[in-house]
Amino acid sequence: MSSEKNNEFKAINISVLTISDSRGIEQDDSGEYLVSALKEQGHFLNDRKICKDNLYEIRAIISQWILDENVHGIITTGGTGITGKDGTPEAILPLLDKTIDGFGEMFRSLSYQNIKTSTLQSRAFAGVANGTFIFCLPGSPGACKDGWNFLIKDQLDSRTKPCNLVELMPRLNEE
Repeated sequence: MSSEKNNEFKAINISVLTISDSRGIEQDDSGEYLVSALKEQGHFLNDRKICKDNLYEIRAIISQWILDENVHGIITTGGTGITGKDGTPEAILPLLDKTIDGFGEMFRSLSYQNIKTSTLQSRAFAGVANGTFIFCLPGSPGACKDGWNFLIKDQLDSRTKPCNLVELMPRLNEE
């Protein structure tokens, strides 16, 4: 993909959810990074929450944001591993209208450069629900930086060519 940019930037509203049984707002380096990065890019933070790795709590928050017409994107961090408590995919995948399979594939490919075969433990994924983009990243700050810098940032930049997710937004709920 060429990162050539020549259109006008379109800021969107993004919500950030940290899924953790052990972190509060003061220890949430991953969520803090994502908030800072999206604002630095020119987007707006719609909401930020931290919740326990509980299937129904995650679904409740994500469902509220999916229903909110003012939320264009959601980024989650945490709960994408394979331990018994990691439940982000189980909570969010049933809510998706479509998955963006290439996101998880590309994330693991990029992550391999830093953590080698440990990346196979990641169940990072992305999709669309009710016209809202949802990106689910692992909980480490490094994973959030890689996910944002190498994938999400350019796809949420309306100037990225040959194509980007922002330009598809008006067509996401077509029938």
